[in-house]
Amino acid sequence: MGRAVRIAAAALFFAVVVTQLVRPAAASELAILRNGFSIRHEHRLVMGTTTRLYFSADDSSFTDVPTEEITGYEKEFLLPVPAESQASISSPAQPAKSALALNQVVNTASATFHLDPDLVNSVIHAESGFNSRAVSPKGALGLMQLMPSTANQLGVGNAFDPEANVAGGSRYLRELLERYNFDLVKALAAYNAGPLRVEQYQGVPPFRETRAYVARIVHEYNAKKIAQEKEAKQKQVPAKATSKAPARAQRAPKPAATAIAAEPPR
Repeated sequence: MGRAVRIAAAALFFAVVVTQLVRPAAASELAILRNGFSIRHEHRLVMGTTTRLYFSADDSSFTDVPTEEITGYEKEFLLPVPAESQASISSPAQPAKSALALNQVVNTASATFHLDPDLVNSVIHAESGFNSRAVSPKGALGLMQLMPSTANQLGVGNAFDPEANVAGGSRYLRELLERYNFDLVKALAAYNAGPLRVEQYQGVPPFRETRAYVARIVHEYNAKKIAQEKEAKQKQVPAKATSKAPARAQRAPKPAATAIAAEPPR
């Protein structure tokens, strides 16, 4: 009888351990692109030829990708890493580096050059449709379509490397914003047609391609900001409804202004 109790107790303990091991700490999804790259997101909305990938559960941050560029989806389960595993991963004897999801690449470059990640994503969408191997008829390369001469000036050795390309393109966009006193329209026009053209025409050049390019990015970027502001307002409503302060003290704060594309130097 004692032996049977010990066996049952051991089986129960084993079941509890297995349950703890297989329970994921968090789950998200990866959109696998045709070029082998991936975009981590919380959920998605297919809108015909375009698929919207949401980076957060509240729909305030997202990016649009051509549906035909997505070959499939994979669930990504994030499990806690034991201390001994972390030590082995960081060990010089076992160097390992997993490919970063595109949103991580964009967030890192945006933080480095003080840009809004939504803006960088909008530029990538307009430039390459998130194709890291894209080559334009004029020879521009990669996600942010860097010309070889520009890539060299920015120190980008491999324009097809997503991390290097986005870092170089973000740096170039930041330089253009500073050059035009943070006028986003002029900076985008210069990114597409070149600074000399913008200065020649003292603004957006009268080229159909450039004007459509600027309009597309500004429209997509503003749509993201409007969605974020709408979400922020919706969150303010429950707080106002439950407040018991006097009416005069219940004035809603002015909605935050649309986030600027980059922070000017202080």
